[in-house]
Amino acid sequence: MDMSQAILSNRLADNEIADNFTDIAPPLTNKQVLVASERCLFCYDAPCIKACPTAIDIPLFIRKISTDNAHGAAKEILSANILGGSCARVCPTETLCEQACVRNTCEAAPVNISGLQRYAVDNLDPGRGYPFNRAPATGKSVAVVGAGPASLACAHRLARDGHQVVIYEASSKCGGLNEYGIAQYKLVDDYAQQEVEFVLKIGGITIQYDTALGRDISLPELQQAHDAVFIGIGLSNNNALNIPGEDHPQVQQAVHYIKALRQSDNLAELPVARRIVVIGGGMTAIDIAVQSKKLGAEQVSLVYRRDRKAMGASAHEQALALSQGVELLFNAQPETIISDDKGLSAITFQRTACDENGKLLSTGQTFSIACDRVFKAIGQHLDKTPLTALSNQAQPPRLDNDGRIVVDEKFQTSINGVFAGGDCIKGKDLVVEAVNHGNRAALAIDQLLKKNRLRKR
Repeated sequence: MDMSQAILSNRLADNEIADNFTDIAPPLTNKQVLVASERCLFCYDAPCIKACPTAIDIPLFIRKISTDNAHGAAKEILSANILGGSCARVCPTETLCEQACVRNTCEAAPVNISGLQRYAVDNLDPGRGYPFNRAPATGKSVAVVGAGPASLACAHRLARDGHQVVIYEASSKCGGLNEYGIAQYKLVDDYAQQEVEFVLKIGGITIQYDTALGRDISLPELQQAHDAVFIGIGLSNNNALNIPGEDHPQVQQAVHYIKALRQSDNLAELPVARRIVVIGGGMTAIDIAVQSKKLGAEQVSLVYRRDRKAMGASAHEQALALSQGVELLFNAQPETIISDDKGLSAITFQRTACDENGKLLSTGQTFSIACDRVFKAIGQHLDKTPLTALSNQAQPPRLDNDGRIVVDEKFQTSINGVFAGGDCIKGKDLVVEAVNHGNRAALAIDQLLKKNRLRKR
């Protein structure tokens, strides 16, 4: 991030900024836990379980909470989702389990599943030992590329099954999206690293940091050194607007700023512009807009090319942005970013509309918004270079029309013994979904390794 180009506003006081970045959803009190758990109807064939990508037995863990067994509830959650703590904090439960809750349909107020899940995981009793046992060593090893949610879930499950796992991580920290891409106020107190440490306690997992696929090691080399490979490299390339003025230094990728924010030791020293325009309609757009306001930006406008219903961000996240003073503008396509020798001055938009087939059209009308900083949050795509670099003699995994890795129902790619999951394959790009991918891929890898072992006998 180019700090020298920042235009500083009249900053908030240091203590105000610190207060703005405290936990946005503080843990439930004991009384709130009791009330929330008593509202669960413990449904037979509960729809909330079906709505959870990791199929956590929600009624069962809530029943354990209601009988004063938070430790048992945590074990139930973590058995299905080893990142259940972060998912309780960052998952859009309002569109998943809580939306499916029968209380939601009859009373317009679902059971607070996310709050209860967080309570349970936070109250796992360390004095009772690690909740999982590692199976006897199988003598098999698996390479896991990347250390985001999908990879961590896959590595933990494989280690539980007795396999040796080596994680190859391009950066200096594990965690992926949870460490570098989630809004600071959602995962406070370095929670992403606490969760990584918990995952690694299973044993049998080693990490090679600063080791990038395609730069330091190739896919054929991993195949030769290990019995199977799991790819969880996410989406590292950012989409472009492809409009005049986009190359100005005060036009930045939202993910880069969020990463800098999450790694900052002093939020009060971060640069923040006075008038900010965010382009995009997903969770990242909301995250950068809200955090900009919390840092002291005077005016933040989030502009999306389609209507509000088409936004990728949930209604809950949209409401959060509005509550923080973010202006939401719809049906506007960026056209030109205007600057002078003093910096950015404005961005011009075309008004848009959709035809009967959903195709986006320009109405011919334009308008401008004054700004001194633009953040792009228009999505990311897979960098396929790591899959092909240093491997001229081997075919890379097949990609789909959207440029993501193709996998079968067992999450195996077009290459035998090479699996993939998380954002680098087709999906909804959610942390909980990535964990599901990692779990299911680990199951398939374990079955493959056992099958191969039996063949050799």
